Amino acid sequence: MSKKLLKSSLKVLCQQIRNLNLLEYQSKVLLANHNVNVQKFEVVSNTSKAKDVSKHLNAKEYVVKAQVLAGGRGLGHFNTGFKGGVHLTKDPEQVAYYVEQMLGNRLITKQTPKEGIPVHHVMVAESVDIHRETYLCILMDREHNGPVLVASPAGGTDIEDVAEKTPHLIKTVPIDIFEGVPQKTAEEVAEFLEFKGEAKNKAANEVLKLWELFKTVDAIQLEINPLAETPEGNVVSVDAKLGFDDNAKFRQKEIFDMEDTTESDPREVEANKYNLNYIGMDGNIGCLVNGAGLAMATMDIIKLYGGEPANFLDVGGTVQEQQVQQAFQILTSDKNVKALLVNVFGGIVNCATIANGIVNASKNINLKVPLVVRLEGTNVDEAKKVLSESGLPILTATNLDEAAKKAVASLSS
Repeated sequence: MSKKLLKSSLKVLCQQIRNLNLLEYQSKVLLANHNVNVQKFEVVSNTSKAKDVSKHLNAKEYVVKAQVLAGGRGLGHFNTGFKGGVHLTKDPEQVAYYVEQMLGNRLITKQTPKEGIPVHHVMVAESVDIHRETYLCILMDREHNGPVLVASPAGGTDIEDVAEKTPHLIKTVPIDIFEGVPQKTAEEVAEFLEFKGEAKNKAANEVLKLWELFKTVDAIQLEINPLAETPEGNVVSVDAKLGFDDNAKFRQKEIFDMEDTTESDPREVEANKYNLNYIGMDGNIGCLVNGAGLAMATMDIIKLYGGEPANFLDVGGTVQEQQVQQAFQILTSDKNVKALLVNVFGGIVNCATIANGIVNASKNINLKVPLVVRLEGTNVDEAKKVLSESGLPILTATNLDEAAKKAVASLSS
């Protein structure tokens, strides 16, 4: 597996986590619904039901896991002083105790804000007696112009380290999107993962089921780590991470409705409702642009002249007036924003549409902070006329350099 492929997979996953956040138990629900072998589990969101869950599972050993969108749960601690967001126990009474200690409290890990994240759900699962851990991943990859299957017998660890130190333990198999994963290929992968005898047949079947899941839910990444073998020779997907194609949202409404937004920036959630791409930052100049490249350039030049961008807000290439108004409301909801910079290059976008949106938004929200606007491209002359006749104190610029200078200077005026 090449470093390029690894970076590609991580980039895809990171992009999707920002847009669609599924908790661990939600991923397990998807796997179970597609006949992938996972351990028995239940989800508790009410402490009054904490005592019942162990009776339903009736397991020899239980794993109790706080459900938050952050890593390092096992080594984390709660705001109450209770330690650990992951616990193992054979005592049903302890299951209820752990659930009660987690629910409604804030879990603090290395990946959470310092105040922690509130736990609204706890997953109680049958503990898997793991004899051996392997790794399996299916992802869309630019280098191969389609899906690839990545497998390693060295599971349960950081796969990037495996690729770096022992590349011979990585197998990469391009998948024909029309042919899918043939039975023979699934068996070869199972053999590479060092499954033997009946376990090999079970592993091959799990590979086929995971491919069907990947295809059916419009995934762009499906990572199983570990794909475990038990002492009895069963093959279990113990942990899963999924990334989805945002363009398939209309087909996968049920999955996208599962998204947990309780830990997300409310501004990002609101922006997503209007098909706007927003990421909050710590600066004081709000940026409204069209196109990710232009956004990066705008933020860079603001910093070049001594300013600090307050956000990344990309309105895209098909923006309408209403979206511009919503963008202004989101930007000005940040109390740290002391100036706004609009930098739009009209290609598909009509600059006059942007200008009308700017004027209406400024009037509707009674804009109090300085506003610098740089427009160029389609219908720019009409756009400039709209701005000049608005009667608003809008600072205009003919290029990005001038716009950034004016935005930074406005902070001290």
